[in-house]
Amino acid sequence: MPKLKPGTIVPTPDEDAAITAAAMSDADAVPLTDAEWEAVKPTLKRGRPFAVMTKERITIRLSREVVAQFRATGQGWQTRIDEALKEWMREHRP
Repeated sequence: MPKLKPGTIVPTPDEDAAITAAAMSDADAVPLTDAEWEAVKPTLKRGRPFAVMTKERITIRLSREVVAQFRATGQGWQTRIDEALKEWMREHRP
């Protein structure tokens, strides 16, 4: 049995049987069978997929104007800042 967080309420076997019986009697809420769960598992995704090349997490202070302008472009604004910095690097090689 997995380790439970403090305060977790675990039903007794009798309570669990009563809960299962109630769920099974509701035609609109029949629990999935083990076979149905096995069919579902391959389609489950957990979080963001791993990137081929990971980025380094840092803290950087930018002017409010820069942040506001990039945020106004919507989702992915941090990636666009990264792209803008890469472009600057290409144009300003040492």
